[in-house]
Order: sequence, then C-alpha cells, then structure tokens
Amino acid sequence: MATFEYSALTVSQRLMKGIIEAGSPEEATQLLKQMQLKVNSLEKAIPERPKSPIARTEFLLFNQQLASLTKSGIPLEKGLRELSKDVASRPMRQLIDAIVRDLEAGVSIERAFEKRKEHFPPLYGRILKAGVETGRLSEMLTSLNRHLEISNQTRRIVFEALAYPAVIFVLASFVMTFVLLFLIPPFEAVLKEMTYGGLPGVTELIFALSRHVGLFWLVVGCIVAGTILINAVLRSSSEGRSIREAIMLRVPGFGWLYHSSILSKMAEAMAMMVAAGTDMPTCFRLGPDATGSEKLRREGTLIASEVEQGAGILDAGVFCRVIPRFFLYSIQLGSQRNELADNLRGLGDMYAQQVRSAQVRLQGLLLPIMIIFVGGFVMMCVIAMFLPMIKIITTLGG
Repeated sequence: MATFEYSALTVSQRLMKGIIEAGSPEEATQLLKQMQLKVNSLEKAIPERPKSPIARTEFLLFNQQLASLTKSGIPLEKGLRELSKDVASRPMRQLIDAIVRDLEAGVSIERAFEKRKEHFPPLYGRILKAGVETGRLSEMLTSLNRHLEISNQTRRIVFEALAYPAVIFVLASFVMTFVLLFLIPPFEAVLKEMTYGGLPGVTELIFALSRHVGLFWLVVGCIVAGTILINAVLRSSSEGRSIREAIMLRVPGFGWLYHSSILSKMAEAMAMMVAAGTDMPTCFRLGPDATGSEKLRREGTLIASEVEQGAGILDAGVFCRVIPRFFLYSIQLGSQRNELADNLRGLGDMYAQQVRSAQVRLQGLLLPIMIIFVGGFVMMCVIAMFLPMIKIITTLGG
C-alpha cells in the first residue's frame, strides 16, 4: 500500500487536502470519488517521521491530556488537533499532525496508530478504537494512564535497585585493578627471595592475577560483548525471544520479578479490553501483546482457541506453565459473577505489588553481595601478603 497526498473539492466546493492509502493512483482516485470528492491533484506522499523518538514521560503527558479532552466531549480528531497546538516537542507535534491528517483522510483510528506503532504502547490503536465505538474513550485512556504510571514506576524502582550495587561494583573494580597493578607487584620479588620461591597457593594466585590484569579485563569485556550480541540475536526472532525469556524466568530472584511483571501488564491490558466490550478469546489473544512475552502469547492463543471451541477457561489453560491457575480461576470466577473487569484490575494490582516486593528484596540482596565480594577480595589480598611473612617469621624463629 502506498500513501498519496491529494487536493480535492467537496460537494459544497470547499477545498480539502489530505492523505489517503491505496495500491495505485487510480485506486486512490476511485476511493476519493467514493467519498464524493472531486480530485484536483494527487501525488505520492513522502512519509513524515519524527526526527527523534518520543519519550515515555512525553507520551504519558500526551495521553493524560487526551483523556481530559475526550472527557469533556471533544471528538478525537479535534482533540488531537488541539493537543498538537499545545505540544512543545516538535517530534511529538509532527507525529500528532500526521495522525490527524490520516484520520481526516478516512484512515481508521487503529490503522493510523498502527502505522506509527514504534512510538506507542502495544494495542494503543485498538484501545482508542474500542473506546470510540463504546463511548468510553476517556475511561479507557484514564485506565491506560494508570497502567503506564505503574510501568514507569516499575522501571524506576528496578533502576534504583540496580544502580547502587552497580556503582559499588564499578568502584570496586577500579580499586581491585589499582591494587593488582601497583600495590601487589613490588612484593613478588621480595617474598619469593625470602621464601626461596615457596609461596602459599593464595599468594601465587594473587601474583598471577596482578601479572594478567589486562588479560582478565579483556576476557570480561569479551563476555559482556558476547552477552549483548547473543541477546540481540535472540531478540530478533520469535524462537530466540522465547529462549531468552525461558532463561530470564530461571534466573534466581529476577525470574519471579519478571514473571509477576508480565502477568500484571497482561491483567491490566485485558481489563481495558473487557471494559471496551471485547470478547474473552480476543482478550487472551491480544492481552499478552502488551507484555512482549512470547510464552504468554503462545499460551494466550491456545487458550483462546480452546475457549472458542466451548471449553471452560480453567480446562483450556490446563497446559499453561507461565499463566498461573489462580490467574485463570480469577478470570473464570469474574466471568460467572459479571465482575471480570474488576477481577482483572485486582489481579493487575496484586502482581504489581508482588513486583514491588520482589524489587525491594532484590535491592536488599544485591548490595550485601557486592560488599561481601569486595570485602572478600581485599581480605584475600591481605592474607596473601601476610602468609609468606608468617612463614618467614616461623622459619627464623625455628
């Protein structure tokens, strides 16, 4: 499909300009005629893209403003146009203007946002479409704001949990490198001469490390670079992402945090879709998209297929390994009591709280590990230097 810029006259002879998608200029002309427009000019459009990506905080502000406008009853297209005038960021203004032009040209809301999906959360276009169709757009945008705020808070807490131990580790690395390069080597010749080469094993190890500090950091650098490369390769395919996710789920401490995080996102996304009147199979197919989890996508698709064939939710999820039985039981119970949206929001809150608790535990665990590691290394260096001296004193005393 190509994009064409057009200039045309309406039935009332008003000049109208916009953008339309079609397979060819002839098809675009035909589509415009069906819209009762008399075409003056039609040219292939050069896609407009923002020069820089949209920040998360900037999008959150945009979504909050859009929710406020739609709550006051302003139509989506007009609301977006008004927002474009007030946005300070040029890339964001260009993005909104491009979306408005598409909407005014007859492109569906879902399609207009799907074309720019790299700038928006998963399912954003579908959420807007469902909100417009059900008349609950403001409510759904407010719910999405809540979900985005939780996600931003989660990222901030994870960063804070890892930042301090990371700083300690970097500083410790500099200290250990300085000790091995400048403090340890002068003792090697002296101690070997005084002990006639009979140094303890731990002392020999420290001296060996001091002679190969450069090689050690080269190996560490290769391991880090290799890990980044493998991660990039795995993320490039569905199977690779599934393997990467399986590894993440098995990492002690972090695996449970990640599991709770994706379940919280899935519950929040499904709650928004249920509030918009989406049927349960579609919720299971689309809900996992908000998480980026390949395993949830596969399990959600299989559950949706079983439910469409008449199976109960618990029976449909009997094979699940990532989606817990409690998650499915809560959904089934909510469906029976007509409280599904509330149950899903409750699940989202519960798993979000588990994430916060896991983050606190992770932070409390990482810092002592770093301190023990650094302290252990310093203690090993001290012992390595003192053992030969003890041996010398013992020999002289004998």
